[in-house]
Amino acid sequence: MADRLRLGIDCYSLRAFHWKDNQLIDYAASLGVDAIQIDMGDLASREPEHLRQVREHAAEKGIHLDAATGCVCPVSSSFQPATKDPVQYLMDSMVAANQLGAKVLRCFISSPAERRSGVPAGKLIDSTLQVLKSVRQRAVDLDLRIAVENHGDLTAREMRALIESAGKDFVGRNLDTGNPMWVLEDPAETVEILGPYALTSHIRDSALYEHARGAAFQWVAMGDGTMDWTRILDGFRRLCPQVSLQLEIITGRPPQILPFLDAEFWKIFPDMTASDLARFVALAKRGHPFEGFMVIADSMQNAPAEYVAALKQQQRTDLERSVVYARDTLAIGVRGRS
Repeated sequence: MADRLRLGIDCYSLRAFHWKDNQLIDYAASLGVDAIQIDMGDLASREPEHLRQVREHAAEKGIHLDAATGCVCPVSSSFQPATKDPVQYLMDSMVAANQLGAKVLRCFISSPAERRSGVPAGKLIDSTLQVLKSVRQRAVDLDLRIAVENHGDLTAREMRALIESAGKDFVGRNLDTGNPMWVLEDPAETVEILGPYALTSHIRDSALYEHARGAAFQWVAMGDGTMDWTRILDGFRRLCPQVSLQLEIITGRPPQILPFLDAEFWKIFPDMTASDLARFVALAKRGHPFEGFMVIADSMQNAPAEYVAALKQQQRTDLERSVVYARDTLAIGVRGRS
């Protein structure tokens, strides 16, 4: 049934609030959504007793839990616990996720900036594969699957190769619909390639349009962008109807230029096919810039208090209206529907 896709929220949507686990679950329940993706940094404590209480609280509220952690690639600049063994870092998150009752743990490899700086995709993939293979038996013992996010670093085909090499019995995909912009992919095509491996997701809209240097995009609330949600959701329903569609709404950032008309740009995408680029160009040609209102102040470091307050309000408003759009216009969600 088209209306049986679970609708959830990713806690990063509310990053300015610094809420913790049970508060986030209560908020999700108040919105009438079905699921939440909760990060290790959102936990008030990792003590087993606290995690048991969070698990029970989510069950009481009827909220399905997916867990999330950070970068697990030790050669990536995104790997923050630089003094800690990446295998142990992932293992610790796996244990916490299991105690939360989650069956899926999201992680990521690197960032768009890493690829643009010239770090070879193969180096990132090989390093991550070593970490993933080291935790395989523990993942099997915990009945937990690792969902690697397409984070603007790898193309869908590169990510598919990583999952196949690691072992799709315990590794799959956190399928993000906003990050394909960074690697010149139509999100509908990303879903076609990675949908069979999807375990959870991040859902958001993007305004993509032509630019003098190629294309530009800006992340926006659901319904404010130019993505083809009919095709995207058709892919989810056919290929991975079991996943939670977790709204990760990221507004407050300026448009990003994708200068694919510059010869230098192609050094980081040596294997892109003409057909993939053609799909992306066609999507950009059909699009247009975001024409609404937005506070551009996503980084709150040293920002005036008035900007911080405006950004917090924007995050909550954009998430809540995205929930309404997803439920009422796109027919996503189990709870709150007749």
